[in-house]
Amino acid sequence: MKKLFVSLLFLASLGTLVGCAQNQEKAKSEKETSKIALVLGFGGVDDRSFNQAGWEGLEAWGKDKKLTAKKDFTYIETNNPEDNSTNIDQAIKNGFTTIISLSYLQAEELKNAAEANPKLKFALVDGEVSGKKNISSASFKDQESAYLAGLAAAYTTKSNKVGFIGGMEGPVIQRFQSGFEAGVKAGADAQSKEIAVNVQYAASFDSPDKGKAIAASMYKDGADILYQAAGSTGAGVFQEAKARNENDYSKKVWVIGVDRDQEDEGDYKLENGETGNFTLTSTKKNVGAAVKEFAETSYNGKFPGGKHLTFGLKEEGVDLTKGQLSEEAYQAVSEAKKNIISDELTVPEK
Repeated sequence: MKKLFVSLLFLASLGTLVGCAQNQEKAKSEKETSKIALVLGFGGVDDRSFNQAGWEGLEAWGKDKKLTAKKDFTYIETNNPEDNSTNIDQAIKNGFTTIISLSYLQAEELKNAAEANPKLKFALVDGEVSGKKNISSASFKDQESAYLAGLAAAYTTKSNKVGFIGGMEGPVIQRFQSGFEAGVKAGADAQSKEIAVNVQYAASFDSPDKGKAIAASMYKDGADILYQAAGSTGAGVFQEAKARNENDYSKKVWVIGVDRDQEDEGDYKLENGETGNFTLTSTKKNVGAAVKEFAETSYNGKFPGGKHLTFGLKEEGVDLTKGQLSEEAYQAVSEAKKNIISDELTVPEK
């Protein structure tokens, strides 16, 4: 009986060791074969906004893992609507096993690709695809940071006219617009004044010329602060603000940045030759963190397939920079941020 017990114990230990070895071998195999492609939205990798933030996140992750760019991880630019499908197909044909999309406009194409390739992993950042075990989604409560931007604008405007410039209409940019309008109204009510919000869409995320033209019209109409959520179209808004601030030093106009801290986009030459800045503040979206999360979990065999992750102020997924805010504006923003995190204040998405 003693010999039998020892034999059974040996077999059990052997089984455990074999199981551990198999798990380790599986994890090692997944790491060796894991190749990650980031499919960008419109606007290019250097849009100084959403795409750039996403690629910077993946690039930092790849370097940390000592992986080779283009071979182990890469990005694919999207220039036309037709690219939404062909880019995903291209990533699959080139042997990438995890495809991360940075555009809600690619949701349908991503879903179709996941159905046709059940062994591959797909992720959608800034959108949601449900019902598929090999797709994970991440969205942001953009309305929360946009609300803070609206408050900042309300406490800063001197003309009591501000503007919102969106890229393409859809649920994501709708959240920005809704939050901004709610924040402006709250700030106006707190100061017992009326502030008009001019809203226009460029119908494009990659048309700086359209952004510049819309900004020129809004500034001419009296707006002194513009919030742009328009990808590289927003670069045109900065261009117009710079031109106006350098041509007329008596009437300063502001721009609110989006997705990443865009303070460096607001530099301009003052009348005395020194450098000024017209980026009032920026709403930040931790796009890079979401991309890194999908890359890391896929690499380690723990991909959250079928799950939808949400990032708001509470999860540090969105935020607002202090920028050039006055103390009064910053205090109002800080108080509202606390109330949103504690669920005392809910910001509307629509």
